[in-house]
This record gives sequence, structure tokens and C-alpha cells, in this order.
Amino acid sequence: MRVALLTEGARPHPDRGAGAWCDRLAEGLPEHDFELYLLTGPAGLGSAARLSPAWQGAHDLALWGRRPRGRAPGALRRRQYARAYEELVRALVLPGERAGFGAGLYRLAALAREDGGTLPAFLGSAHARRVLERTWRLPGADTSAGQPLVRDVLVAADLLEQCLRPLSAPWYGTGPGGLGGADLCHVVGGGPAALPALVARHLHGVPFVVTEHGLHLREQYLGFPPRAEGSAGAESEERHARDECRSDDRRHRVRAPGGERASHQAPYRWPVRALLLSFFRALTEETYRQAAILTPGSAHDQQWQRRCGADPARTRVVYEGTPAVDRPAAGPEPERPTLVWAGALEPGRDTELVLHAFARVRAELPAARLVVHGQETAPGYLAHCAAVAERLGVAVAVDFAGQPGSLAEAWQGGTVVVFSALSQRSPRLLADAMLSGRAVVSTDVGVAREVVGPTGLLVPARDPRALAGACLALLRDEERRSRLGLAGRLRAQERFAVEPVIGAFREIYLELVSQYPAFPEGGGVGEGNRAPRPFARPAEYWLADGARGRDDRDGRDGPDDREASAGPADRADPESGGGGAGAPDGGRGQLPVVPAAAEERPEPAGPAGPSLLAEAV
Repeated sequence: MRVALLTEGARPHPDRGAGAWCDRLAEGLPEHDFELYLLTGPAGLGSAARLSPAWQGAHDLALWGRRPRGRAPGALRRRQYARAYEELVRALVLPGERAGFGAGLYRLAALAREDGGTLPAFLGSAHARRVLERTWRLPGADTSAGQPLVRDVLVAADLLEQCLRPLSAPWYGTGPGGLGGADLCHVVGGGPAALPALVARHLHGVPFVVTEHGLHLREQYLGFPPRAEGSAGAESEERHARDECRSDDRRHRVRAPGGERASHQAPYRWPVRALLLSFFRALTEETYRQAAILTPGSAHDQQWQRRCGADPARTRVVYEGTPAVDRPAAGPEPERPTLVWAGALEPGRDTELVLHAFARVRAELPAARLVVHGQETAPGYLAHCAAVAERLGVAVAVDFAGQPGSLAEAWQGGTVVVFSALSQRSPRLLADAMLSGRAVVSTDVGVAREVVGPTGLLVPARDPRALAGACLALLRDEERRSRLGLAGRLRAQERFAVEPVIGAFREIYLELVSQYPAFPEGGGVGEGNRAPRPFARPAEYWLADGARGRDDRDGRDGPDDREASAGPADRADPESGGGGAGAPDGGRGQLPVVPAAAEERPEPAGPAGPSLLAEAV
């Protein structure tokens, strides 16, 4: 089948690392044709020759930076754009009209497709800014974050234009490179990357899967830029895990879709942040509502998705596989008992807790050492931690080692790995530490209990006495430390291996496409005389038509044969709302229902009559 993979991030050049999650997925499913649709920066995708051979094609769209050039819409089209844009903005600012977000979004997409190239020009025009300002200041609008000023309108209009750029992407249609010709779409990362999938679902009925390794909406609320989870080989797993050792020091900011390359780097005023968060919240809810299957990277993320409206029946946890499972375990332990800590040096990682716990450990084991790996992301926090260590009298035994060359080197230098975060959202760093074979002590927050389980020690957050007791228990018991380290390594290898991830998505793809069969117009030859795609017609289509179905597969249908070979959904009454080629969803629907009376009808000559169809169904 043809899979359109949509994601947001940097250019997917394999020479920058060992290949990221999307590359591994495409390489692990060679029986499917993967095409990459990337929302990137002004530099674009670059040379397609540098892509992984697993990709059958690549398409990119500049999501941030200078607005793409295009002609301005005419007067009639401008009024149509204005009505759709106003409906979308009203859904963002008027609490009673939240349900209108999807209608306004799809109307903008339909208008952009009819009159290609004019939507960005409209969204960047003074007319769109006037619509935004007028709607934002309506009576009843949610202005709890403050009344919008003129500068807020200018900034918000620019940010919304960037967020809505995918609506005007030249990716819609059933021709070569069009999302309408795909069997399914796979969105990696959520956020603006889901917009093309939503439009393809609305225009062509193409189902889509959403994979999130770290929820886009949650990161926006926390003020972080959306991480490019599946940047198709853009960064290695090592770099992904090292991202846990750093974070954006500019908290309390909502960033434009492009993260650090967004056009507005200054902190936004509260009204702008509230409007943009409202947009991402509405987009997330619409994405979860329309997605066929959601695959969060942990049960912790699954709970967040359910709070945002995700259907539990369509949600399946698929852990993020990592090639680090093949990495050998860390070597011999250091001679001196050593605690190693890794993470971003910021208050949320609570490095102070480790320092206070280490003071208690050193009182019991004077030879103990503490090595702190990480980059300072909150200005002045490193100096503050150094002052705390000095005040506790353990500065001589604490080594602020900075960013490690590799995480394997960091774990190698410790006897026990310690995590003290107040919130552990991603399992990457925990899993990498467990793969080293070192025993792990962590605060019981976020995904820690799910990832570590019974193979490590969990303590309450902000409790230095409990953390020190857990560290002392492991430092004094080599046999227990070794047993837990081995058990943690085996647990991480089982949960975060690449093969289970590939197998899970193989099953998800087949199950999903079997529920959304397609009935393309014409015979067995697609557009441009291409060979028919697998799963382009469901199995019962061929069973019902016998020899004619086989002729159709060979592309030898005549006009009469095509009429006779139309499946039950093809022959549906257009006014009955059936799933035929004339259906509003582009001919994709549920499997046709065979009446029970079909079993009692006379069976015609031929190997595949209606009774065989009923029996097969």
C-alpha cells in the first residue's frame, strides 16, 4: 500500500545520525511504499538524493519564515475567505462556538484548493487582520488573558498564517504525489503536521494514524517548541535522548510552528499566547476526533490524549523503539561509589533534590561521589546549584561535568543512575539509562513507574530522605544492584526494541486499510496507466465478480464489464448515502453489508456467486 508520512522538523539527512524513528519505520516495512511530506523551514528539503532509499518520494513545505509568494485573491474569493476565516476565529475566541473550528478549517482548505496559491496572500493581508481584530473584540469573546492591542493582532495574524500554511500545500488530489492517492496517512508528532491529513480525510476519505512521542499540545502549554519527533532521519537516537538533558530556557512562551526559526522570537503577550493555545487545542481535538487510530508513546501520554477527547477504543500504546537496545551494557563500575545524574539544569529537573540527598549519602559513605551531566538551560541555575553544594559541604565531591559526549559514557562513569525530575514526560532518558545495565533510582512521576516498573527504586518527589535511602540501599548491596541493573536492561530491551514497533504498525496499517476500502473509478488501471494499488478494492469485490474480477485486475475491462463488475457500494443509490464512488467521502467507507436473504437466492453458474459472497462476509 502507499503510505503518506507527514511530520514536522529538520531536513532528513542520514549523515547527521544513525537515522530516526521515521527512517526505521519505512525501512522496516519494505512491502509498503512510503512517501515523505515534511513541514520544514525556508531552506526546504534539500537534495532528495540524500534521503534514505526507503522513501519513494519526498515533498516539503516551508512552514515558517517568509510568506510564500502568490497572487492576491479577487474580490469574490476574498469575501469567501473572510467568511471562512471569521468562522475559524470565532471558534477560537467565542466559547459558545468551539464546534465551528472544523467547518471553518475545511472551508478554507476547499477554497484554497479551488483557487490555489491565494490563501497565504489573504491570511497575510490587511483584510484578514481586520477580520481577526473585529472578531477578537466581539462582545462575549474570551479576553481573560487581556484585551488585544493592535500589535497583538499583527503578531497573532502572522502566527495564524504560518500555522495554516499546510492548507494551501500542493499535496491534495489523486494524481502523482497527491494525498488523495494514498491508502492511508501517518502523522508523526501532531500539531500542524496533522492539517494535511485532516484535509485529505475530508476531501478524499483517506484514513490517518497519529503517532505522538511527547504530546504537541502539552509542549505548547509548557512553552516549549514542538519537538520534531519523526524528522525522518534528521537526528540520531543519541541526539534525541540528549535533548532530555536540555530544554528551552525561554519558558512561558508559545512558539510559532517552526520552533527556534519562527519569525517572532520575542515573548508574546498573554492575549497572543491564549489565542495560539486555543488554536492548538482546537486542532488537537479535531485531530483526535478524526484520526482512525492514535498511537501514543506511553500510557502516560495516553491519559493526556483521553483528557483531550481521544476515544479509548481507538488508542493503542506503541513504545518508541530505539536501536540503543543493541548497545552493549556498561563496563565495570568505578572504584569509588558514584551517583550519576543527567538532565537539563533547570528547576523542573530538581537538581537541588539530588544535592540534598547526596549530602545524606556522603554522611554515611564518605567516599561517595556525584557526577552531574547536563547543560544549563535556566540562566544562573548552575551557579545556584554550585552554591547549594558549597553550603551543604559536598562541593569537593560533586562534579558538574557539563554535556556528555554520549549518554553511554555518562552511565559508564556511575555506580547508580539517579533521576529527580518533578515531571518525567518522556521515557527516552530512563530507557537509555536502563539499557546501560546500571541500577536506576527515580522519583515516582510521569512515565517513571511505567518505564522502570519493578526493576528500579521509585521514591516520592521532593523527598531527599527517601532518595538518599534508596541510593544507600543500592550502593551498599552489590548483588541487588547487579540484579536490578540486569532486569532493567532486559525490560528496556523488550519494550523499546525496534522490531515490536515495526510489527505493531504492520498490523495497524493492514487493519486500518481493511476497514476503509477504496473503489477507484475506471478499471484496474489507475491514473496515468499505472498498475492498480494493493488494497484498492476489498476482497469481496473480486469474489463477487469471478472471472470478470480477474480480467479487471489485468486491466482488460470493457465499458460493459466495468458496469457489471461494480461492487455493491459502487451500485449504491447516490441519494442513499452509500459508500460508492459517488459518495461524499470519495468512495471510502465501511465494508458493504450483504443482506441475509442473499443466502436464499438461486445460485447462478460460476465459481463465485452471491452465496459465496455471503459466506465470505
